[in-house]
Amino acid sequence: MATTEKAPDGQIAKEIAAIYERMTAQIGQVIVGQQQVIEQMLIAMFSRGHCLLVGVPGLAKTLLVSTVARVMHLSFKRIQFTPDLMPADITGTEILQEDPETGKRKFDFLAGPVFANLILADEINRTPPKTQAALLEAMQEHSVTAGGRTHALPTPFFVLATQNPIEQEGTYPLPEAQQDRFMFSVKVDYPTRSEEIQIMKSTTALEKPKVEVIVDAKQIIRYQDYVRQVVVGDHIFNYAAEIVRSTRPKEVGSTKFVQEHLTWGAGPRASQFLILGGKARAILRGRHHVTTEDIREMAYPVLRHRIMPSFQAEADGISTDMIIKRILENTPLPQEEAANRLRKSSA
Repeated sequence: MATTEKAPDGQIAKEIAAIYERMTAQIGQVIVGQQQVIEQMLIAMFSRGHCLLVGVPGLAKTLLVSTVARVMHLSFKRIQFTPDLMPADITGTEILQEDPETGKRKFDFLAGPVFANLILADEINRTPPKTQAALLEAMQEHSVTAGGRTHALPTPFFVLATQNPIEQEGTYPLPEAQQDRFMFSVKVDYPTRSEEIQIMKSTTALEKPKVEVIVDAKQIIRYQDYVRQVVVGDHIFNYAAEIVRSTRPKEVGSTKFVQEHLTWGAGPRASQFLILGGKARAILRGRHHVTTEDIREMAYPVLRHRIMPSFQAEADGISTDMIIKRILENTPLPQEEAANRLRKSSA
């Protein structure tokens, strides 16, 4: 086993798992279904990551994010991205003020909506690249520079950005390098029939559900540190690396399927996020070690926006998720590798 930190003890893992269950229960009072979406969002947040939420309008993405903010007792701001939105509209700007005591003028920084713990970037692909880049810089640096001064953003800091996968007219798709800064691409799908009926009943009644505060900012930061301490064995590192390297068409030993259906594969950041996501998923389930199941479950949100299907894949109707599923099926588990080596050595 390989780890550079002291692993969190079983009691801490159980504490975080209990907190996670309480959080999902509270969120479930407002949001019907979408358990996988909620889980992946919380995994990203406990890993200090940001999320892209991809789904058609009307699936309660905004309500979900605002509910999470209430459960975590975080400051929340929603930014509606439009074609005329400027970078200063997000980050803030320097304004000239007169000091009433001295009568002298000075520049003061007027903070923009990005100065909150949880930011909902609604339809991020509706705004020009310059404005997108301003938000993504804040995501990476956790600070904003204006008038030669750097202003730190509050901690913890999360960006949850939404995209509509259907309507593409008048949009500015995020470049691949900027998409790569999001830890996860979370697919928000339609509810089931029973869930949709429950949604109708709960949203058309007079009484509105209330949620309790489960954690605060200090606790979240502490839990984020525990996530980094979860134990990862060398066989898990090798397994994650094998999955990511299998997405690269020009990699030595890549399969014919990958060569035909992918234009390019995921970079090293995918490997990092696979491990971090696996750590968070493990500790949210009360474990202080990562399993291959954790890595497989994280492969979809981590790789979904980091691999580029080829024209052949689109012509064949093969989606990104189908490609990821095929890669996972073709990547041998570490225990299978060990069994194969044993058979070869005894032959």
